[in-house]
Amino acid sequence: MQNNVLILDFGSQYTQLIARRVRELNIFCEIKPYNNLPEDLSGYKAVILSGSPFSVRGEDAPHPELGEIKGKKPLLAVCYGAQYLAHFHGGEVASSNTREYGRAKLSFIAEGEPFFADIPVGSQVWMSHSDTIKSLPHRSVRLASTDDVENAAFKIEGEETYAIQFHPEVYHTTDGKQLLKNFLVEIAGVAQSWTPDSFVETTVAELKAKIGDDKVILGLSGGVDSSVAAQLLHKAIGTHLHCIFVNNGLLRKNEFHDVLEQYKHMGLNVKGVDASARFLNALAGESDPEKKRKTIGRVFIEVFDDEAHKVEGAKWLAQGTIYPDVIESVSATGGPSATIKSHHNVGGLPDFMKLKVVEPLKMLFKDEVRRVGASLEMEPALLGRHPFPGPGLAIRILGDITPEKVAILQEVDAVFIDGLKEWGLYDKVWQAGAMLLPVNSVGVMGDERTYEKCVALRAVESTDGMTADWVNLPYEFLQKTSNEIINKVRGVNRVVYDISSKPPATIEWE
Repeated sequence: MQNNVLILDFGSQYTQLIARRVRELNIFCEIKPYNNLPEDLSGYKAVILSGSPFSVRGEDAPHPELGEIKGKKPLLAVCYGAQYLAHFHGGEVASSNTREYGRAKLSFIAEGEPFFADIPVGSQVWMSHSDTIKSLPHRSVRLASTDDVENAAFKIEGEETYAIQFHPEVYHTTDGKQLLKNFLVEIAGVAQSWTPDSFVETTVAELKAKIGDDKVILGLSGGVDSSVAAQLLHKAIGTHLHCIFVNNGLLRKNEFHDVLEQYKHMGLNVKGVDASARFLNALAGESDPEKKRKTIGRVFIEVFDDEAHKVEGAKWLAQGTIYPDVIESVSATGGPSATIKSHHNVGGLPDFMKLKVVEPLKMLFKDEVRRVGASLEMEPALLGRHPFPGPGLAIRILGDITPEKVAILQEVDAVFIDGLKEWGLYDKVWQAGAMLLPVNSVGVMGDERTYEKCVALRAVESTDGMTADWVNLPYEFLQKTSNEIINKVRGVNRVVYDISSKPPATIEWE
């Protein structure tokens, strides 16, 4: 992996967006917590300090060790990072009279400054801070201002150290990507060489060196992530890869059969294992969302442990873990960001399972996984498939899980997804599904009173799952889909449509 740019996380909700913007420049980067720097920094050509919910004036303020970074490597400090440089290097940071949050315009930009090349006065930026920089640190020069923030950007003379009070990573900073390019490419001299083809070449070589002649077991799900991971491993180790597709009883309608058929044409060594009863028995009576995820993860591991013993010489378990899974499960690789939810395929294996873990996609966002799949010449229909959660329908059934509830939701989901495809809407949606709610509502069918289940339909647009907006599906489609669900699926008499975005909601309901 080309460790070109290091992003130090101070707990900002925007840290992951910095990584995405850097990746969009074809530059590899990775996020590390500010208090756990890599021992070897030689591979990093530039460092970015993130924002933070903390105040540099507080007793609990994060204090990074910058001795091997500041003045020695190109450094860009964003928001909290800028305030940190000011506060601890001779400047002054004070509480602002008003919270500086939202859109602002650059009213001043220093002439001839390469950091702001091709960015005009009047360019919109996004502010999000309650402290403000009253005076600059030693040897600093102001580079930009807004009407309300005098020290919106500065640099330290004699160093390639730059600081900005606004957030270049968010959509509302209209020239944010240009500013990052100016810093990383023009000032730091980072090569824009990280492409899907280069990722495939590097990753395949690393997998060959790491695995050698060992055998690897991979859990296939039918989704994009595990399929791309399988193709990378197959390219690296060939027949030493043993793929297992587990039916956990929580898949979509007919999915177990359909996915196995799909993989027959990909040249992979795949075995189907029907463990439906094992999963459903383990989930019986459990309604807590986190406990359901943990239970599914535990049984998933047990099933794979059983299958591993059937593959003589198996030493590795491969998983299709991607970067958002890691970020949401372990707070930006162990940093101070808030943990959102656990993911069944993150966190290592129990001691009894004598397999090492290999995760070839764990540093990629979803859209990057798709581009890697295209580089591997995988079928567009597979790469365009909507994400489906590892715990399956278990986290789309609010409350306890029963075979009857699973059957109802499978039928509802099939009507919804098939309808999206028939109406030409499937490829315009990033992810869609139905939720079975733990409430009954009164209805009337054929002059008779009913008291049956309510389902919620969910369709979102996104690029990586970190943020998402609900999709404004045509009313005519929703009307037809609602009627078809109520008429065809026994046990459902009410359909609603979820119009929540992420944040504040998540894509799944549990």
